Amino acid sequence: MSKQRRALITGASAGFGRAVALALAEQGWQLIITARGAAELEKVAAATGARAVAGDIADPGHREQLAAALGSDPLDLVLNNASALGPSPLPTLDRIELTELSAILETNVVAPLAVLQLTLPLLRAADGVAVNISSDAAVGAYPGWGGYGSSKAALDQLTAVLGAEQPELRIYSFDPGDMRTAMHQAAFPGEDISDRPEPETVVPALLHLLDIRPASGRYVASELPVSS
Repeated sequence: MSKQRRALITGASAGFGRAVALALAEQGWQLIITARGAAELEKVAAATGARAVAGDIADPGHREQLAAALGSDPLDLVLNNASALGPSPLPTLDRIELTELSAILETNVVAPLAVLQLTLPLLRAADGVAVNISSDAAVGAYPGWGGYGSSKAALDQLTAVLGAEQPELRIYSFDPGDMRTAMHQAAFPGEDISDRPEPETVVPALLHLLDIRPASGRYVASELPVSS
C-alpha cells in the first residue's frame, strides 16, 4: 500500500487555495491548511478532513504554530498560495504608501521563504515539491499593479534561486492566470469579473505539474497540457 501523501497549503480558506485543498483531499492527501479567515478555513477543514491552523502567515508567531502542527513527518507538497494584494483600488507607485508596500512584500516574499525555510527538511524527506503562486503581474507592466507585481517578481526570482540551490527538489513558480476570486474582484472594484475562470478550472494544470515533475522553474497554467 502506498503511503498517504501530505501537503501544506497557505491561503486555503478561499479561491485557488481552497480549490486545491478540495482536489487533493479527493485524491486522499493528508492536509495541513492555514489562512487568516478562521471561520472559512474551518469550513474547508470540515470538507477535506484537513488540520486547520488559522493565522496570518506573515506573523512569525503563527509560523511557529504552523511548524509545531507540521511536526517532523515528511511533506510531499508545500503550496505557498497566501498573498496580499494591497490597497483597493490599486494605487499607482507614486501614491502607494510605503507601509502598504512593506506589508505586501512581507506577505508575498518574506513569508513564503520563511515557510520554505521551515519545511525544506520535510520536503527533502519525501522528495517533495514546493510551489509558490505567481502572477502575470510579475512579468507585465500594468498600471496600479506595481506593489503586487513587484512582490511576485521578487518571489519568482527567489523561487528560481532556491531551485538552483536545492537541485534535489522540485521548486516551482506557478502562474494560474486571472481567476474569479475575491482578491481579483478587489483589484477591480465595482467591475464585472464573471468572465474570469473559476479557480477550480485551473487546478488540473497544477495537478498535472505535480504529476510530471519537470525541472524547477516558472510555469503558466494555460501553457501546461492537461491529460484528459
